[in-house]
Amino acid sequence: MQHYAGQGAHHPVPPGHPPQPARPPAERGGGPGWGGPPAPGGPPPQPPHAVPPPQHHPQPPAPGAPPAAPPASGEATGQVRLPPAGPVRTPPRPGEPVHAAAGGTAAPDAAHAAVAVLLIGPAGAGKTTVARYWADHRRVPTAHISLDDVREWVRSGFADPQQGWHDGSEAQYRLARRTCGFAARNFLANGISCVLDDAVFPDWPVVGLGGWKRHVGPGLIPVVLLPGLDVVLERNAERRGNRRLTDEEVARIHGRMAGWYGSGLPIIDNSRQDVESTARLLDDAVARSLASPPSW
Repeated sequence: MQHYAGQGAHHPVPPGHPPQPARPPAERGGGPGWGGPPAPGGPPPQPPHAVPPPQHHPQPPAPGAPPAAPPASGEATGQVRLPPAGPVRTPPRPGEPVHAAAGGTAAPDAAHAAVAVLLIGPAGAGKTTVARYWADHRRVPTAHISLDDVREWVRSGFADPQQGWHDGSEAQYRLARRTCGFAARNFLANGISCVLDDAVFPDWPVVGLGGWKRHVGPGLIPVVLLPGLDVVLERNAERRGNRRLTDEEVARIHGRMAGWYGSGLPIIDNSRQDVESTARLLDDAVARSLASPPSW
């Protein structure tokens, strides 16, 4: 039986109102060159046996000229185009149970599917400990991506929210989330599951759950880990360094997390559960989400 190590992530409460989402880019028009019908008065279509027009061969750039801009493309990381995020259907092993998904198509069971899970919870909920255990004991390759670990990759110039929440700390949070999202999509594209952990507030969707959905994709499975306040206070007291919060801050975070009740997301109360049993509950929540995805 494994118990919580008390070394979870540190998540301060950002003050003020959530920032407004960025306006979506304007949609492209359907003018010439976008595959629409030819403009009125344009040249008629050539007969089947007409000689095709000569091909245009671009001239090489002049010496010292700046390189041409690459063609616009969709979501990409470097030069590798990533597929939309979602459960990756891995080939079933001999004797492996296969369930029928919606529409009659076959899908692997939750224990073998490559999925991206976002483990949400307040400081002291045990997110990091549960995520590591769950990743260690799955039947398919699974990676653990901790937002705080990625955020602390910044050494010189690290914006510690305990020193004050400002534009710099918010920018580093956003950068860490985007980096985690790219990593998750790369793992999924290679058939590797991943579990991410973050303290996502229900009243701050733009940089919280909405941001994660944009970065990872619509196939992301969010699960809330929410033990009682007395439990998170006790676990927080066992922490050391800058990841230990004041009791007042822990209480504020826990109170805001209560807003997930009634959201439709799966919620696990692990107040009286050890790590192993909590991981089993997480397996059950992921299986239910794969069978019937929650609306969020």
